[in-house]
Amino acid sequence: MRCAVIGLGEAGGVYAAALVRSGHEVLGYDPAATATPEGVTRAATPREAVEGAAYALVLTSASAAPAVAAACRPHLADGACYADFTTAAPAVMERLGSTIGAFADVAILGPVPLHGHQVPLLASGPGADAIAGLLRPLGAPVEVLDGPPGAAMGRKLLRSVFMKGLASVVCEAVAAGRAAGDEGWIRAEVARQLAGDGQAVIDRFLTGTRTHAVRRAQEMRDTGAYLDDLGVPAEMTRAAEQTLLRLSARPAG
Repeated sequence: MRCAVIGLGEAGGVYAAALVRSGHEVLGYDPAATATPEGVTRAATPREAVEGAAYALVLTSASAAPAVAAACRPHLADGACYADFTTAAPAVMERLGSTIGAFADVAILGPVPLHGHQVPLLASGPGADAIAGLLRPLGAPVEVLDGPPGAAMGRKLLRSVFMKGLASVVCEAVAAGRAAGDEGWIRAEVARQLAGDGQAVIDRFLTGTRTHAVRRAQEMRDTGAYLDDLGVPAEMTRAAEQTLLRLSARPAG
């Protein structure tokens, strides 16, 4: 198959190289001076990359997604699958999907530098089955959702509430532990809390947080003051305090 990869940065380069290794003809476009993976033909324009391609994989920044789609749309072959891997808002994916027939909204659920092209993916939209058919033989786990463009990205952003929030909390906790001379202990404590029955932990958080919101808000206020004394930024701690105050003021239901 002839495939176009728009964006040859960290993720785009990985997918372009994997497609080449699987025997596909790959044309890549990137306006930046990024390296061109071995076996990829560098195109001078998006038009040159996508003309005649059966698949167009877009791995640019989210802010560039509408402009990239506008540049590629007039030159796509009939029935070509246009797969947007950018972390654009679900509403953006929905709008782009309304202008391209075989559009796939593809969400990357993990770090590409760690997992390479075998990182888990979610795909939705009319082109979801097509992109899954291209990438699964490469070893990429692709879950196809029965939903319109934007459904996959919606799930990714729901996951980001937890994953990015958790990462920020862990960074803040470890920084505080380091400043207090207790980094080893707090690392072990975080690891212990994350182990075990995940569903039970979720249920405990959902019930206990509201039940004890008033007391815990005061605890987080004191925690924020302690982090101030340690000279550690406490954005997540203070955000938790505000969340607990909001929950304490709202009746359960």
